[in-house]
Amino acid sequence: MKNIVEKAMSQWGFDGADCRLVAARENRVYRIAKDGVTYALRLHRRGYCSNAELRCELQWMNAVSAGGLDVPAPITSTAGKMLHVIDGVAVDVLSWLEGEPLGKTGVPLKVNNRTATFHAIGREMARLHTISDAWTLPEGFTRRRWDRDGLVGEIPIWDRFWDNPTLSTEDRELFLHMRAVAKSELTARKADLDFGLIHADLVRENVLIHEDKVQIIDFDDSGFGFRLFDVATTLLRNQTEPDYATLKQSLLTGYQSVRNIDLASLDLFAVLRALTYVGWIMSRMNEEGSQERNARFVSTARSLTEAYLSRQAE
Repeated sequence: MKNIVEKAMSQWGFDGADCRLVAARENRVYRIAKDGVTYALRLHRRGYCSNAELRCELQWMNAVSAGGLDVPAPITSTAGKMLHVIDGVAVDVLSWLEGEPLGKTGVPLKVNNRTATFHAIGREMARLHTISDAWTLPEGFTRRRWDRDGLVGEIPIWDRFWDNPTLSTEDRELFLHMRAVAKSELTARKADLDFGLIHADLVRENVLIHEDKVQIIDFDDSGFGFRLFDVATTLLRNQTEPDYATLKQSLLTGYQSVRNIDLASLDLFAVLRALTYVGWIMSRMNEEGSQERNARFVSTARSLTEAYLSRQAE
């Protein structure tokens, strides 16, 4: 990777700049400091997105940034390109955002002004959707689709959750039943569901707080999808907080202060979001801590599915 980083730094005119690795999860992210300005250099994981999808991601981020949202903005190379492929690895550079993540998954939330913060998160989420709807998509724009097929079709974006090898017979049957119910309900409710470009991964780690600003990072999983999927993603990762009901209401109020959204299907999307993680973990079972995460994902999905189906039966 060192050779790729050196070549990338040359492509962006960063020769001699300070460079250090700051994240090595799905992508490798390096902090670059040059002439008093800080940047984020990203080496994308192979095979997750096509180069065409990555270019479209950067075009969208550029439009969102231009629309006034606090997101990383793409920086063009000395050749005027937002994306380069170096030794088979896709590389880009973004503006650096100062701030700290809202929190870490599985750890009690420690944030001041909790109600105001979640109101702001909801507001910025809604602004993201509004700016995206006003943007004219470039010709050939392509990103993944978190639609019915992407969530509960034969080949979901994050794998066939009902085939997770750790599932008990009872859990597999439960999730297959929920899948059938979801397919039917998404079809029946299609006309009432707000659909467009979404971030798709607005978890705590992807929300940066800097002073009084809420900033959104990591558009890796972004694409076309139901707007309630974004809402459900943020809420799901905070449902164990003691003041969850207040945080939820604050986020929804913040969102609706910018744009209207029909919340009738929010519980359905909470279940669907939980199920996606049961599929997501399948290709990561050999990673450190994956067994614990898998157990947590399955437990959460089971609980939400049972509660949802119970309400539907009333």
